[in-house]
Amino acid sequence: MRKSLHRASTVALSLALVSGTAAALAPTASAATSSTCTYNITDYGATVDGNGVNYRNGPGTTYYSKGLLYTGDRLKVICGKGNWYYSQLTRRSKSHLASGTHGWIRKDMLATLAG
Repeated sequence: MRKSLHRASTVALSLALVSGTAAALAPTASAATSSTCTYNITDYGATVDGNGVNYRNGPGTTYYSKGLLYTGDRLKVICGKGNWYYSQLTRRSKSHLASGTHGWIRKDMLATLAG
């Protein structure tokens, strides 16, 4: 009985892997990182100027939002692409995104950018 239960769970896991269920755990090929940047901005501090600003997974409105940022949330800007900056939250956001979270924000949504 015990051996057949083990075999059944092994078969179920194998089927899940083959059917692609485990693929959802892997990062997508379109997931943006700092390697998407076309220019560098070395460790500049910035403050968000706007309420309900999307903090995105990539440099554009077609990328999903990780959450919202609000006036006064602080970021460290790392690099950019076009009108978008790749950044890292320097402390927990007002919407409770964790400190250290990386994401993309449109540069016109920032009040300050200082080195």
